[in-house]
Amino acid sequence: MTLPVILDCDPGHDDAIALILALASPELKVLAVTTSAGNQTPDKTLNNALRILTLLGRHDIPVAAGAPKPLARELIIADNVHGESGLDGPRLPDPGFAPQAMTALELMARTLRESPEPVTLVPTGPLTNIALLLAAHPELYPKIARIVLMGGAAGAGNWTPAAEFNIYVDPQAADMVFKSGLPITMCGLDVTHQAQVMDEDIERVRAIPNPVARCVAELLDFFMIYHRDPKWGFLGAPLHDPCTIAWLLAPGLFNGVDCWVGIETQGTHTVGMTVVDRYGLTGHAANAHVLLGLDREGFIDLLVQRLQAFGQEQG
Repeated sequence: MTLPVILDCDPGHDDAIALILALASPELKVLAVTTSAGNQTPDKTLNNALRILTLLGRHDIPVAAGAPKPLARELIIADNVHGESGLDGPRLPDPGFAPQAMTALELMARTLRESPEPVTLVPTGPLTNIALLLAAHPELYPKIARIVLMGGAAGAGNWTPAAEFNIYVDPQAADMVFKSGLPITMCGLDVTHQAQVMDEDIERVRAIPNPVARCVAELLDFFMIYHRDPKWGFLGAPLHDPCTIAWLLAPGLFNGVDCWVGIETQGTHTVGMTVVDRYGLTGHAANAHVLLGLDREGFIDLLVQRLQAFGQEQG
């Protein structure tokens, strides 16, 4: 049995590694990849998704570009984290195939309709495309098994004191998604900041004798630069987006709680904040499973194991 998934991403170093991890895992069937603006501008995130899939030789996976900007505000990008291309560091191939002649919304809707079983949506960037899908196609709700997203925090933010980047970029979209009533797993900063890759882990990846692992090591080399800033207090670099895939593959590596999550869309100092009601203070029913803890060593072992599989396939 394989789990059908659609990956909606804004590559981005950690998005790229999440995509690689998903495609290294026979438990998952990636039906489509859609891209959002976020870590870089929409043209660059689309190009990066195509480049990663070209590296992996996966021209068979349909790719489509999503909304060029958030629902109700101007686009914010994280080029200070991900560089001018959005994937600075390794030398990646140029795209070897073209995106679909349709939007991300159209590709997701078609994929859901055609799937014989419900599909898990895995957004690792701003939630604009997912919100548009839910608004345009309420009839497809039964075809969505779950939304496993990277975004938010029960504690402090990383883009503002209150807000994590993905939710901050498009809080209106996040608000729509969390109000949808669909099953949601939230991989927020509380857990992703525990998913740190250390220098010795990068060398472990670099020692794997295949080009995909070497690319991941070089992605991590660049990603580490931003996270060495002492203000973060990190020993390594947090691999935010791969937590979504790791949870699907090995949920036993994580622990979390079911609770209500609200999105602040108007606060003067708190726009983009995920208000996580861990103690039932609001009286609202739980609308998300919020991940809070992680076995870091098990997470790194999983990543290394799956990267080794590329060598086995090519050898």
